[in-house]
Amino acid sequence: MSEFFLELFSEEIPSSLQKNLREDLLDKFNNLFKKKFISFKKSSSFSTPNRLIILFEGLQKKIILKSLEIKGPSTNAPEAALEGFLRSNNVTKKDLFKKKIDKGEFYFFKTKFKKLNTQDVLEKLVPQVLEKIQWKKSMKWGEFDLKWGRPLKSILAIFDKKKLIFNFHHLKSSNITFIDKEFEENEKVFFTFKEYNNFFKKSHIIIDHRQRKNFIEKKLKEISKKKDIKIENNIFLLDQVVDLTDQPNVIICEFDKKFLDIPKEILIITMQFHQRYFPTFDQKGNITNQFLVVINKQDKKGFIKLGNERVVEARLRDAEFFWKKDKSQNLVKKVSKLKSMNYFNGLGTYFDKVQRMRKLGGMISDELLISKEKVELSASICKVDLVSELVGEFPELQGIMGGYFAESQGFDKDISLAIREQYLPSGVASKVPKKSYSIALSLADKIDTLVGFFGLNQKPSSSKDPFALRRIALGIIKIIIQNKKDFKIRELINYSSGLYVDQGFQFKNQVLQKELSEFLMDRLKYYMREEKIRHDIIQASTNSLTLDQSVIIFGKAKSLNKIIDKPNGIDLLLSYKRASNILDREVKDTKIELSNITDPAIFKAELEKNLFKRINELTKYFSEIKKDENFEVSLNNLAESKKVIFDFFDNVIVNEDDQTIKKNRLELIQMLCNTFNNYVNFSLIDYQ
Repeated sequence: MSEFFLELFSEEIPSSLQKNLREDLLDKFNNLFKKKFISFKKSSSFSTPNRLIILFEGLQKKIILKSLEIKGPSTNAPEAALEGFLRSNNVTKKDLFKKKIDKGEFYFFKTKFKKLNTQDVLEKLVPQVLEKIQWKKSMKWGEFDLKWGRPLKSILAIFDKKKLIFNFHHLKSSNITFIDKEFEENEKVFFTFKEYNNFFKKSHIIIDHRQRKNFIEKKLKEISKKKDIKIENNIFLLDQVVDLTDQPNVIICEFDKKFLDIPKEILIITMQFHQRYFPTFDQKGNITNQFLVVINKQDKKGFIKLGNERVVEARLRDAEFFWKKDKSQNLVKKVSKLKSMNYFNGLGTYFDKVQRMRKLGGMISDELLISKEKVELSASICKVDLVSELVGEFPELQGIMGGYFAESQGFDKDISLAIREQYLPSGVASKVPKKSYSIALSLADKIDTLVGFFGLNQKPSSSKDPFALRRIALGIIKIIIQNKKDFKIRELINYSSGLYVDQGFQFKNQVLQKELSEFLMDRLKYYMREEKIRHDIIQASTNSLTLDQSVIIFGKAKSLNKIIDKPNGIDLLLSYKRASNILDREVKDTKIELSNITDPAIFKAELEKNLFKRINELTKYFSEIKKDENFEVSLNNLAESKKVIFDFFDNVIVNEDDQTIKKNRLELIQMLCNTFNNYVNFSLIDYQ
C-alpha cells in the first residue's frame, strides 16, 4: 500500500479562501479517484497560510481496470449519435455489438482488462485536477499565464516515496519544498508525509489546521482561567486566526482603561473585526481592557505585544473622538442631512425612506396598540447615524450607534432601543426584536425595502441575491413567528407601495403584492424547514391559510410535526385517510355529486348517529375557537375520534343499494373530512 502526497506552496493565502480551497481540492481528487477506479483507505487535506496539502493513504501501486460493457446509442439512433459515441470512447464500429435490453436494442462495446501503474495515472491526472480549481479571486503574475489565488511557487508531489513528474504551466513538480516562507532559498527534500510533518513539527509549525485550532483553543482557555476572564465563543474569528498562522501563540495585551467609557460595541468591533483580536469580559459580562492576540511565533522581547497595543489604542483614540463629537450633535436637526444621502437609484434618498417608514410604522403601531407618535419619531431619526463620522469609520455599528446617540440625548428608552434593534435579526443566530416599538420600526424598515426593490424588479434570482432580500424577508417571518404576533402583511405591502407613489416614484412591477406575498410565504416555508418540519406538513398547513395567519400556520405545523409519528398522530392520519380514501373511491366510481348536506333523519344505523354526533362536537369546538387555539388540544380531539370513525367503517356499509342512503353516508364522510381540514389540509399529508 502506498501514499500520495501533494503540497502547493504559494504566497500567503487569505483565510477567507483557505477552507473552501482545501475542501474543493480534496473533493475533486476524491471524485476523480473513484471515477478512475483508484482505491484508497483514507484521504485528508490541510492548509497553512502558504501551504495547501492533500494526502491519500492506502493506494495500490497498480490500478486494475476490469472488463466492462459500455452502453451506447440505440440501434435506431441517427448515425451522428453513433459516430459521437465512437469518438468519445476511442473505439471503432468493429468493437461494437448489439444487445437487447428492456428499453430496446442498443449498441455496446466491451472494455479490455487492464493493469495500469498508479504513478503513471497520477502524473497525468494531477495537472488536470489543478486546472479545475476555481478561486473566488485569482491573479496572474510576471509573464506567466497561470491564474491562481496567490503566486504559486512550487509543487511537491510524491507517490510511493518517489517524486511524481509533471508540468503545471511554468512549474515542474518535484519532491522539494521551501522550508521558510520568508527565505525561499532554504529548501528540503521529502519522500513521505510523515517525514514532512515531523520536520515542520520540530520547527513548531503545525501543518494540520485542525491541530492548530485545538492548540489555540487550549491556549485561550488557559489564559482565561489564569486571568479569571471570559472570551466570547466566536467560531468565525477562531477559524480566521487558525488560517492566518502556522506557528500559533497567544499573548495577552491591554489598552488604557479610559476607553472603557465609550460604547462596548466600538471596542468589540475594533478588536474582533478590524484587528482579529479576542476581547475579554469579567465574570459579570462587562468588557475589560485586556484582549488576546493570536500571533505567529514567540514574542520573547514583547515587541509584538507592544505593537498590537499601539494599534488598538490609535484606533480607539479615533473612535473616542468621533463618539464625543457625534453624540453631542442634535439628531432631529441632522435629519435634513439624509436628503443628500442616496438610498438606491429609483427609490430616492434616505430622507425619503424615513418619511415612508414614519407612515408605515404608524400603521403598524395601530396593530400593536402602541403610541403612533413614538414610532414616527423613532423612524424619523433612525437613519441619522449614517451621516455620523463614527459610523463612517465603523459601518458595522449603524443602528447601534444611533441607539446610543438617542439615549445620550435623552430620548425615550423605547425609542433608543428601537433604533438600536432596527436591523434585527441580522443573521442566522441573531436575536429578533421583542419590544413593541422595536418590532414596529424593524418591520417598517424591512417592508419598505422589500416593496421598493420588488417594485423595481430587483428580485433575487435562483443563484443571486445582491441586496440580501431573502435575509430581510426571513427577518420579517422570524419577527412575526417568534413574537407570536400576526400582521396584515398584504395590507402593509399595499400601503407601503402607495407611499412610494405619493413621493412620485413609479414602479415597473405591476404584480408587486402578489409576487412579494409569494416570496414571503416561500421564506415562511424555508423557516419551517429549518425548524425540521416535514415537507408534506408544511404544504398542508400553508394550503388553506394566508400569509396574514403565519403564526397560526407555524403553530399548527409545529404541533402536528411533533406528534405525527406518535400514537396520537398515527390514529389521526389513519382516521382521515380511511375516510378520504373511501370518499374519493366512491365519488370517482359512481360520479355522485355531493351537496354538503347530511340528513340525520334517514340514518339507519346507530353508528351513523354516533359519527354524526362526534362530527358536530368537533365542528362546535372549531367554531368556538377565536385566535388563541390550543393546537395540541385540537389534534387530540381529532385523534380521539378514531374509535367512532372505525366503528362506523367496520360495521356500516357505505355502498348501499339504496342510493339515497348511500349518498347520505358519503355526505357524512365528506362532513368528517371537512371537519378534519379545519386544522390543516390532511389530504396533502403522506401516510406510509
